[in-house]
This record gives sequence, structure tokens and C-alpha cells, in this order.
Amino acid sequence: MPTECSATLFEFAPVASRHVVASFDGGAITTDAGALLLGETDRAIRLSERFAACFTDARAPELIEHTVDTIVLQRVVGIALGYADLNDHDELRHDPVLAVLAGKLAAKRSDCAPLAGKSTLNRLELSRPTATRYHRVGHDPAVIERLFVEVFLDAHQRPPAQIILDLDATDDPLHGHQEGRFFHGYYDCYCYLPLYIFCGRHLLVARLRRSNIDGAAGAIEEVARMVAQIRCRWPRTRILLRGDSGFAREALMAWCEANRVDFLFGLARNERLEAAIRDEMVQASLDSLRTGRSARRFKDFVWSTLDSWSRNRRVVGKAEVTRGEANPRFVVTSLKSYEVAAQYLYEVIYCARGEMENRIKECQLDLFADRTSAATMRANQLRLWFAAMAYVLLCALRRIGLAHTQFAEATCGTIRLKLLKLGALVRISVRRIKVAMASACPWQNEFALAHARLRNAAA
Repeated sequence: MPTECSATLFEFAPVASRHVVASFDGGAITTDAGALLLGETDRAIRLSERFAACFTDARAPELIEHTVDTIVLQRVVGIALGYADLNDHDELRHDPVLAVLAGKLAAKRSDCAPLAGKSTLNRLELSRPTATRYHRVGHDPAVIERLFVEVFLDAHQRPPAQIILDLDATDDPLHGHQEGRFFHGYYDCYCYLPLYIFCGRHLLVARLRRSNIDGAAGAIEEVARMVAQIRCRWPRTRILLRGDSGFAREALMAWCEANRVDFLFGLARNERLEAAIRDEMVQASLDSLRTGRSARRFKDFVWSTLDSWSRNRRVVGKAEVTRGEANPRFVVTSLKSYEVAAQYLYEVIYCARGEMENRIKECQLDLFADRTSAATMRANQLRLWFAAMAYVLLCALRRIGLAHTQFAEATCGTIRLKLLKLGALVRISVRRIKVAMASACPWQNEFALAHARLRNAAA
């Protein structure tokens, strides 16, 4: 006769003549024990402390239960752990591991949880540049923007000889009536058009923009601010801007030439450009017919538009035939021909910019940078910055703790799945807090190595 079911005890198929039952009565158990690594990473680079310093708190000190430092850390770590929505924090506010990271096992008031809930976090996201009577917490956008570059600079022990800054614009689809909502014909949806700038895996700029603009709009201001900050620390480092044809604008190229910044941009093809590589296209077609495979030739020449460019510039054309179809491509650059040959310039330097697409996917797919559902652009920009800070935190974990391991090139989503989402029993006694993780965890060696490296970096 089957046993009687109860609301708190779940029975499953027996194994080895034993009943299998389950219930939610394990006590202080977490599914995010790996967040302890995020805590050590945060201590190593002081990210949440520096990010919280970008906010001003005009609340009455004697009435504060959750400090800005605590709620900033809670929000950034929550995104890194995969919790995109503020509603998730009504349960996470009781999580013992997150309480450990915040250094707060109990609230001052008996009727309050150790961590903040959705309402407190929502007030943080709706903060304004200047604190007001009804918005007591404010934030300084300029200081936040500088922080991304500071973290990037601090990640290097010595100035590199050269850095490559990748620029790209992407779509952030909107499904409501947010401020700044416009329909974009290319992406075929209502969206924002955020501007990202990366240096390798390092995120330096995440700027939310309306979509009724040119893809390069605002790029000069962002690059000028960023380059000035970099050169204060690294005056001799050579800087190269790299982007697709959406950034091959006269104003941006002229600014680079006037400020000793190199550039390498894609160049939209037209009849004059295609005519310049007509002979190379013929040769590539003959090569393709002879071998039965794709063929390409390169031509290095000086070129200018009829009226929009202020000077002649070096252009490299790729004459390619793939499966019988012509595929001409062009780039414009300030790099000299004696510095880098045409084929190497295109195939090795320019094509490497495609890796930036993976970084944007990490931000938007793994860290929810496209959850811009607030009513105002100001609030959505702050949401984007919180997601970007979560990316910076995970990038630091990968760079410091996981170098030369199988996760050294892993995505943020993979790192979260393998190393952060670990079940554990949390035992709190008078003398210590013991987080007992699963003995069968297959990634124990990587966890131990990351812990040792992060502890050393934080010392």
C-alpha cells in the first residue's frame, strides 16, 4: 500500500529497497557557495568599495539598515550569480553566503533580513545624479565612467607598449514604452543602441544611447575621455582604435590624427573602391577557378572620398572570391605600410575585432545588460552599469584566479555554472562559519587554485 503523501515530504522511486523522500527542511543551505570566490575577487580589486564610493547617501544615519556598500555589493554579486530581477532578492536577502559576503549575518532590527529586498534595491537603481528629498541616494555618472578605466589600468603591473581599443554598437531591444524608445530599421525593432568599448576582455565603456542616431555618435567624447585618463598613467603607450565601418567617420579619424591615436576601421564599399581593386578581383577569380577553392588578393593604396574626407588615407582592399561570388572588403587605417603589410593588417589585426562580439554577448546574455525595462534612460543606464560591473568582477576572477586552467577562456556563464552555483550546507557557530560544499564537486582543484591566487592578490 503506498505511503500517504504530505505537503512537506516528497516520495520518489525506491532504490536498493530503500524509500527515497525529500523535503525542504535542510536548514541553512545555499545554492551559491561559489560566490565566496566572488567575495575574494572583490577584495582583490576593491570593486564594490570603489563602486559604492560613486554614490552619495543623504539618508539619516541612525535609520539606515542597509548601507550603500552592502546593497551595491549585493546587486553586483546577484547579477554575477544569475539573478537578473530585483524580485529575486526578496529570497536572496536570507541567503547565508551572500550575508557572509556582505559581512552582515543579522539585521539591526528583529523584523528585518540581513540583506536588502527588492524595494531598497529599486530605490538604488532609481537614484539620481543629485540626491533629492524623495531620492536620498544619488550617484555620479562621471565617477562611475572613470572607474571602469581605473580598474583596467590597475589590472596591469606595467604599462603595455600598445593597446587596442575595440568600439562597437549593438541593439538592446525594448518591449515597453521606455524613455528614448525608437524603431531601428536595421535591427527591425524598438531598441536602444548602446556603445561598448573593450580592450581585450576588459570593459572600459558601456554607454546607453537612443537608437535614432548614427552608430558612431558620441564616440569621440567617450574616446577622448578614456584616452586622456589612460595617458595620465601610461603616457608612452601606443593606442589603436579598431571598429567596423560604422566608425569610419571623418570627425573620429581626424580626432585620432590630431591626438596621436592610431585607427583601423572597416570601410563601406562603393563603386569607386571596387574599381580600385578590379584587377585584383580578376586575379582572385582566376585563382579560384584554377584551384576550386576560395581565393583572395590584397591591394594597398591611398584613397579619399569625393567630399567628406579632409585628406587622403591609407586603404587596404581585400579582393576575395568565395564559391564563385565576389566578396570585396575594405579597411582604412592610420598605420603605415612599412609598419604592417596589407594582408597581415586585414587578416590578423582587423579580423580579430570579431572577438569583441563574444564579449558583448557575455554582457547581454550572461549578465543581463539588456534588461533595460525601467521607465527612464537614467535608470536604465545605471542598470547597464550594474551589469557591466558584474562582468568586470567575473573578468577579474577569470584573469586572476583561473589563469592557465580550463576556465581561463571560459565565458561568464560557464564560470557561473561550474564554479559559482555550488550547493552547500552553512553551519554558523560562535567561532566560525563553515560552508560545507559537495564532496563530489568535479571542479575542486580549480576552486582551490582560484582561492589561493585570489587570497594572495588580496593580501
